[in-house]
Amino acid sequence: GSSAMPHKKNPVLTENLTGLARLVRAAVVPALENVALWHERDISHSSVERAIGPDATITLDFALARLTGVIDKMLIFPDNMLDNMNKFPGLVMSQRVLLALTQAGVSREDAYAMVQRNALKVWEERTDFREELLADTEVVAALGVDGINEKFDLGYHTKHVDTIFARVFGEG
Repeated sequence: GSSAMPHKKNPVLTENLTGLARLVRAAVVPALENVALWHERDISHSSVERAIGPDATITLDFALARLTGVIDKMLIFPDNMLDNMNKFPGLVMSQRVLLALTQAGVSREDAYAMVQRNALKVWEERTDFREELLADTEVVAALGVDGINEKFDLGYHTKHVDTIFARVFGEG
């Protein structure tokens, strides 16, 4: 645990949010059970609604306020993120390669084995994932050189970032 690792920062607030989400989800079952009506509503519904209505909404309001604070204070280090991605060059694209192989007609099991054997070389020998794939005749036969190279475009994963940020945080 973190008590043995003083360098570690516990995500206390986000762990708390996970617990609060459980409380809000706990209101779903009684709310759904209130839906089952025979002919008309009776007073058995109101006691449940009086409890879960305020409890769930107040808890959710508190959780959203806390989450807003977490996001406002979040520290992001893009250079560190890129450094971490480059420790094992290209390895973050393994899922794209796996999907491309299956879309090219390779079975999921065979595609997984092809990607894994090359990924393990990257882990063990600190080589470049793309170079390993380009040297693998089975992968090249399935995807071609251009097909492999196009899977290593980081822009594929970031192309909608501006749109997402505009939706979440508003434009301008």
